[in-house]
Amino acid sequence: MEPVSGIPQRLYFMPVETTTIPIGGSLYGMVVCYLIQTSDGKNILIDSGVPADYQPPAGAQPHTHETNVISQLAALGLRPDDIDLLICTHFDTDHVGYHDAFTHTELIVQRTHYEVARGGHPRFAPTRAHWDHPALRYRLIDGDTELLPGLTLIETSGHAVGHQSALVRLPQTGPVLLAGDAVALQRLFTPDRRAWPLDDNEEQLRASTRKLLDLVEREQVAVVVFGHDAEQWQSLKKAPDCYE
Repeated sequence: MEPVSGIPQRLYFMPVETTTIPIGGSLYGMVVCYLIQTSDGKNILIDSGVPADYQPPAGAQPHTHETNVISQLAALGLRPDDIDLLICTHFDTDHVGYHDAFTHTELIVQRTHYEVARGGHPRFAPTRAHWDHPALRYRLIDGDTELLPGLTLIETSGHAVGHQSALVRLPQTGPVLLAGDAVALQRLFTPDRRAWPLDDNEEQLRASTRKLLDLVEREQVAVVVFGHDAEQWQSLKKAPDCYE
């Protein structure tokens, strides 16, 4: 595929699953993938959702597989081979379930995260067959990276080492911050937040949260999208509607 040389034009939110997990008095719910379409007709996917073969651990609430990323893309007239780039926020189970469907796509991940996962970290082992398929092609990046004009990847360790968020600048909406699991719920977007059991490092988590808070103020971010906030998702546009 040809390199992406355009700028972001449209941003789609594609919910693929709902699960109810009570953590800290909140419902930690939506699983979402994102699609960015650029002015030169390229398609950039962020994450790929929960794998079809996933089995929740004993005692966990069941997941509701409402759809999947392949079906969501099909509803927009796209196939996996139409995706030019796949941005990997991190390799947790609910973010990598269909990576192995994108063998004609360049995948982009923070080097530190990739090396930890490839090194055999047990957290990422259950879905290794999906994110470590031999046909996948990864581009490893180091720290904050302007992937193309209007799309910046932001290193936000804490939930997981080498987690990355994304800042998307749209022509009408303005800057949109996709915080991912760096800030899973809106109420956690505070400088002195506490880590959850699913988070890797509280000190890094707080540093990343403060980094994103500063970014929102500095860049006058119009919309901040939190990784799993079911309440926020009720008020957001969902595919086939989009932000422009």
